[in-house]
This record gives sequence, structure tokens and C-alpha cells, in this order.
Amino acid sequence: MADHLSSNEIRARFCRAMSDMYRREVPLYGDLMALVKDVNDAVMARDPALKARLEALDNLERISEERHGAIRLGKPEELATIRRLFAVMGMEPVGYYDLSVAGIPVHSTAFRPVRADALKRSPFRVFTSLLRLELIADEALRAEAEAILARRDIFTPGVRALIDKHEAEGGLDEADADAFIAEALETFRWHSDATVSEATYQKLHDAHRLIADVVSFKGPHINHLTPRTLDIDAVQAMMPERGITPKAVIEGPPPRACPILLRQTSFKALEEQIGFLGEGGERVPGRHTARFGEIEQRGVALTPKGRALYDALLDKARGLAQPKADGSNTEAYMAALGEVFAPLPDDYAALRAEGLAYFHYFLTAKGEAAGDGLSGDIEALIASGHVGFDPLVYEDFLPVSAAGIFQSNLGDNAAGDSMAGSNRAVFEDALGASVPDEFSIYQALEDASIAAVTSRIGPRHAQAAKRAQAS
Repeated sequence: MADHLSSNEIRARFCRAMSDMYRREVPLYGDLMALVKDVNDAVMARDPALKARLEALDNLERISEERHGAIRLGKPEELATIRRLFAVMGMEPVGYYDLSVAGIPVHSTAFRPVRADALKRSPFRVFTSLLRLELIADEALRAEAEAILARRDIFTPGVRALIDKHEAEGGLDEADADAFIAEALETFRWHSDATVSEATYQKLHDAHRLIADVVSFKGPHINHLTPRTLDIDAVQAMMPERGITPKAVIEGPPPRACPILLRQTSFKALEEQIGFLGEGGERVPGRHTARFGEIEQRGVALTPKGRALYDALLDKARGLAQPKADGSNTEAYMAALGEVFAPLPDDYAALRAEGLAYFHYFLTAKGEAAGDGLSGDIEALIASGHVGFDPLVYEDFLPVSAAGIFQSNLGDNAAGDSMAGSNRAVFEDALGASVPDEFSIYQALEDASIAAVTSRIGPRHAQAAKRAQAS
């Protein structure tokens, strides 16, 4: 049997192929990538300590490679198959996000790698949403949307065959992996011809712009890709200089010396020429707005305790000043955000001491030199300089921020009241798998790093160190 290519390598190649495809389809994305690289280079040039830390953690490559994408699916069968497709690339569903609470008729998960080695190799993730057809109030329109979606197959026969082969044989060889990437890209490719008439499109659009985007086309088309920046405020300020129009407000927490969770911004969705289906099968020219470019800055992952504090502070800030789509109150909102978030420590040592964030523990050069002669618990070893800690990067998403990005690219009036309650059980049934919460994954990564440290401590001290850390 031929050697199987690792899922990490398939994912890395797919990520590059997706980026190349999207750059050809949306040239402005290439301009955005160039801007982000310039900003990241400038940040590392003025902060040698940050560059050294990234080098020590093998994360420099992640800065240039890390990005995420987003797709919107229309029916449960599509979600079930996309789970199997992403599994070929070592990507698992993590987290359940209900965006209907923000007036957006979808619920979502993020497909991503979860192991430390896989995240280092290629942390590519895809935020994947499933349309909630039951939230279309017009019963006749809902039935029409269901019928339209029932007629389409967003997966090529080739990719279906290769998914089956992967599952049957436990992997793909290099030739099959290359064929898989080529076939899988067809699911995410932009198709400028709609599968519906202009009249049907307009009815779907009037129900919700996102419904029109999901239902009216041959496939889900990747609607954005996202490079990672080390200074999102600088990118936001420089976008107009590069001819890129940013959304008014950066989503997420305020600027901090020690970034937490996720901050996101984007350029406005492009109005693109499409063709509607005419009565005689002819192509009728039209316009559609869907695809945009996004930028993210990622910080440390918060524990349940830290996340509860974050959510409470964000709710308080938004109660003081709701960000407006036109940017007219951006200064007031950012001022309120900064003031309200003051109680959340802006120091990694304090975040760790108060149990608010997750960290990766490691032996320092001093600790490596001491080797098996080390003794004491983790805290004592940190105090003595034998053990260091570094923030675990947040690899997931924030519902409020995701909704804000969606709304800014669906039109100024897209925001709405809650449409329905969470329906996680229905989502997991469609997915064909349960969805773990992200906290358990970060805890496992932190625990593994502690275990690696304690394994180097003298045997008679190791259990004491583990007990001290557990307490």
C-alpha cells in the first residue's frame, strides 16, 4: 500500500490552494494580505521580544499561514458530508454558535485541528453555518427554498469517491490527496450564475439577504478568508490608504497589551455581477453582494471563569453604547469598551494567577540544564525560573463578533431581534456527531504541557507537583 499523506499536510496544501483561488476571484484579498504582511513585519521589527517568542514556539510560520474561511450551507445533508470532507484534512467540529439570537437565521460550528502538533503545522479553520429554514416565516417561500436546495449537489462525484476511499483505507496517498484538493475546491468555488430567477432571488432576499446567498447558487462559495495580524488597529487605520474600505468598528475586546480571544474587522462585501435564470433558460444580468475580506488578531484563550467575565463586561459595554454600522459613534463605543474592560487584568501573569486564561508550560533554558534534578511544584519552579508559560492562542470564534461581521456585510439594516432559541440537538443530528466545547480542548492542551514538564521532575517530586497544580 502506498504511503498515506498526513492530514496536516493535506490541510496545509488545501489552505494554500484555497488562498490562491480566492485571491484570483477577489483581487482585493491579495491587497489585504500584502497590507497584513507589512504590518506584521513592522510589529516584529519594533518588538524583538515578541519575534523571539514566536520563533521559540515555532509560531513564526503560523503568522504567514494562519487564516480561516467561512461557508454557509443550505441543508442537513450538506453539513454531514462537509464534516466527512474536513475529516480528511484532520479538521473536527468545535463549538456550537447560535446566530439566530442576533437575527441571523443560521447556526454554526468551526471545523479545525485540535492537537498541538496539528495546530503548529496548519491551524486553518472553517466557520461553517447551516441555514435554519424553519426561521423563514412565509411557509410557501420556505417550501420553495427547500425544493431549490433539494435539487443541488455541492460535492463533485470525485470528492465523494475520495472521501469514501479515505474512510475505507485510513488515508490518501499523494496522488489521491492532490486529486482530493482539486475536487474539494469545486465546492468552495464562486459561481456567478444563480440557479433561480431574479423574482425568486428577490423574495429570498426580502426574507433575509443571507437566505438569498445560501439558496440561490450552485454551491456555498467561500465568502471570506482571513489572515492573522499582530496589530489589527494598525491594519484598520491603514486600509483606506491601500484603497480598501473597512467596516466601521473592530469586533471583540478593546486593544490590550496582552490580547485576549479574538478581534476581527473586514472590508465591505463586494457587489458582483451575476446572472439570473430567465424564463427560457437564458442568462439575465443582475447583482449580488456576498464576498468580503476579513482580518483577525488572536489572543490568549480564556477559561470558563475568564469567559464569563468577558461576556459580562461585553454586555455592559454594549448596554452603554451600541456600535453603529455607519461608524458615527465609533469613538464613544471604543471609549466605553476600554473603560468597562478595566477589571480584566491586562497582564499574563495576573490572568494565569486568577485562573482566567489557559497557558502552555515549558522548561526554560535553566530548567533544561537542571534536567531530572528539578524538584518542587509548578508554582515554585516558575518562581525559580525553571518553568515558563506562554499564552495558548484562542483558535475559535465569538458569537457576537461573528454576528457583527455578518451584519456589516449584509447591509446596515440587517441586524434584528432574536429569531428563535438555540437548537443544538438538531444541528448535531444533521452533523452526525456531537460538538465538543472549546474549553475541554484548551484544558487538554494545558494539561499535556504540564505533564511534559512534570515528567522531567525527579520521580519523588513529580506527583507532588501534579497534586499542587491540580489543586
